[in-house]
Amino acid sequence: MNSHKISRYVLLAVGLLILSACQQSSKTDTSSKVTIEYFNQKKEMSKTLQEIAADFEQKNPDIHVDVVDVPNAGEVIKTRMLSGDAPDVINLYPQSIELQEWAKAGYLEDLTDEPYLKNIKNNYAERFAVEDKIYNIPLTANVYGFYYNKTVFEQLGLIAPSTWQEFQELTAKIEQANQTPFAIAGAEGWTLNGYHQIAIATVTGGEAQANDVWRFSKVNGIKQDSKAMQGDFERLDLLRKSGAMQKNWQGAGYNDAVVAFTKGNALIMPNGSWALPLIQSQNPDFEIATFPFPAENKDKSLTIGAGDLALSISAQSKHKKEAQKFVDYMTTSEVMQKYYDVDGSPCAVEGVIENTTDSPLKGLTDLAFTDQHLVWLAKDWNSENDFYTLTTNYLYNGDQEMMIDGLNAFFNPMKATEKR
Repeated sequence: MNSHKISRYVLLAVGLLILSACQQSSKTDTSSKVTIEYFNQKKEMSKTLQEIAADFEQKNPDIHVDVVDVPNAGEVIKTRMLSGDAPDVINLYPQSIELQEWAKAGYLEDLTDEPYLKNIKNNYAERFAVEDKIYNIPLTANVYGFYYNKTVFEQLGLIAPSTWQEFQELTAKIEQANQTPFAIAGAEGWTLNGYHQIAIATVTGGEAQANDVWRFSKVNGIKQDSKAMQGDFERLDLLRKSGAMQKNWQGAGYNDAVVAFTKGNALIMPNGSWALPLIQSQNPDFEIATFPFPAENKDKSLTIGAGDLALSISAQSKHKKEAQKFVDYMTTSEVMQKYYDVDGSPCAVEGVIENTTDSPLKGLTDLAFTDQHLVWLAKDWNSENDFYTLTTNYLYNGDQEMMIDGLNAFFNPMKATEKR
C-alpha cells in the first residue's frame, strides 16, 4: 500500500472519529435538555409561535419547546386529554366546555396564585374562572363583527352603521347600487356563530339575557311569537333577502367567503378578528375596516369573543417547572408585542402597544375588554356544533317553526334546573 493511500485512510479514520465525537456531543447536548410540548390551535400563527419558541430557547438553553400543529386540533386534544396523553402546555379556548370539565376533573393545573397573572389586564383571566379558580391564561381575545370594503364604501358614499335601522338602510343602499351586501360561508356554519349569538344579544340586552331566552328558559320555553325570537328572526332575515348574499353562498366555505369579499363580489363579511391574516394574504392592498353588530340604540353595539391565544398547563405534566417558565415568558409584553404585530387581535397583556388609529380591526377592538365585548354564549352550553346547523338551515329555508323546534331540541337536554 503506497503512502498516498495510507494518508487517505488515516484522514478518513480521523474524520470518522471527529464525526462520531460531534454526533456523540450533539446527542449529549440534546439529551441534557428538557423538552416540553406546546399544543397549538392557532395554525395561522404557527410561524410566529415557532419564532417565539426559538427566542425562549435562546434565553433558556436547557429547555426545548416542541410546537405541535395537527389537523382537527380541537378533536385531537380531546382524545389526548381523555387518554392521559396531555401536552405540557395547551392553547385551550377558555370559554369551552372542555376547559370547565377538565378543570373540575383535575386535568389542568391550578394557576390562581401564579405571579404572572398580574401581567393580564382588566382581570380578563378571572372572567373564565372555574369555581373561582384560574386554569387558563388568556393572552389575546378574538372579536367578531363585520369587515367592509372601505374603498367601495367611500366611492358609494356609504358609512358604517351605528344602529340596527341604519344597518338595514345600508344593505338596501348597497343593493340599490347593484352590489351584493354579504359574503357568507354557507357550508361552514361556525362562521355565522357570532352573527347569530350577537343578534339575540342585541335584541335582549346582553349575554346573560340572551341565554335566559335560550339556555336557561324552561323546557320547550323558546317561543316563536316571543319578542326576543321575532327580533332574532328579523336579524337573520337581513341575510335572507333576495340578493343579500353572494352567488352560490350555500356551498361556500370559509376561504371561499374571504375570496368573494376580497374580490369585491360582496361588500361586507361577518367574521372574527382571526380572519384578518387570511384576508390580507389574499389581497395585501385591499382596504378594509370593521364595525360591531349594531343595536337598536346608538352606542350599544356589541362584539363577542373570548380568549384566543390562551394557555393551560397539564396537571399530569412531568415538567411543570419548565412549563410554568414558558407560560411566564408568554405573558411578557416583549413577547406578546411580537405576536400582536402579526395577529392584530386585542391583547390582554399589560404593556403591549396596540394600533388604536388605523388598524382594520379598530371598529371591533375599541370595544375589547369592555361590557360591550360579550363572551361566547356557548360558555354555558354543553355543545355547539348543532347550533351552527340550525343557523344555516334557517338561512336556507326561512322556516321559523322549524327553527324554534330545533332550538328547543338543542337546548332542552342542557336546561338548568333553576335560573342563575
